[in-house]
Amino acid sequence: MNLRSIDLNLLVVLDALLDEAHVSRAAAKLNLSQPATSSALERCRHLFGDPLLERGKGGMRLTPKAEALRDPLKNLLVGIAAVVDAPEEPLHEIRQCVRVVTADHPGILITGPLHRALARSAPGIDIVIQPWHGAPAALESLARGASDIAVSVFPSLDDAAFHCETLLDEDYVVAMRNDHPAAAGFSLDRWLDYPHIIVSGRGETRSGLDDQLAALGKFRRVGIVVPSFLMVPPLLEESDLIVMMPRHCLPPDAASRFHIVEPPIPVPGFPLHLAWHRRRDKDRAVQHVADHLRDILTSAV
Repeated sequence: MNLRSIDLNLLVVLDALLDEAHVSRAAAKLNLSQPATSSALERCRHLFGDPLLERGKGGMRLTPKAEALRDPLKNLLVGIAAVVDAPEEPLHEIRQCVRVVTADHPGILITGPLHRALARSAPGIDIVIQPWHGAPAALESLARGASDIAVSVFPSLDDAAFHCETLLDEDYVVAMRNDHPAAAGFSLDRWLDYPHIIVSGRGETRSGLDDQLAALGKFRRVGIVVPSFLMVPPLLEESDLIVMMPRHCLPPDAASRFHIVEPPIPVPGFPLHLAWHRRRDKDRAVQHVADHLRDILTSAV
């Protein structure tokens, strides 16, 4: 193949088309017209000898050839950008959207402080907080370029394609309303006498705690399952419900609003991680957001 005959701009368009699997959305992403983007798709089909995008149930879908091109194409474009090495743009002049995929727990900690920090240091960086669908889905989203940063728990991530660092080690506390009948003489049995709240984005009615209790010949009644930690405080204040939740998910005024104690049995905590794909190592906006996230979460310890 004669490399001089290849228009590198065509590869940029192809990257957007493979991300979006939709001509109009790719055109909007690149600020191109739909006809120009459709024309580029036809040229890409000719270049690779493959349809790349095919009509399927519910819309366009990538061919196996297109799926195989995604990672090599992204790595190639990042490499080209590094070779060109454009002059560093001042932070306050950057205009970019950075997408952060995170679960409800760290999302509560980061959103307000991150917005305030960026308003001071890089007001042109916009943040999109994306919903959490589990660690494997988050890593897949980072790999295909649909997300830029992930903040959550990534057990034993040793893939060299990703940067992953531990920001803090979270632990659990038990919370209830201040005048809760279980507060006086709190014990394991008193804890289990009252219905519990579980926070689960997937609607799960059991957690690892239930396995621990079962090993002790104990069980608890789950009174309600909610998808967000933000729904917990009003429930506690208005009922005899009890919750075990990550310490950093408590509201700032929790000490005055609730009775907070350590769990009556040892409950393992978990590490909170910050991760991105290595191709984002030199993306100034992504790294600036990562720096702020690191500061916010480490200062929460």
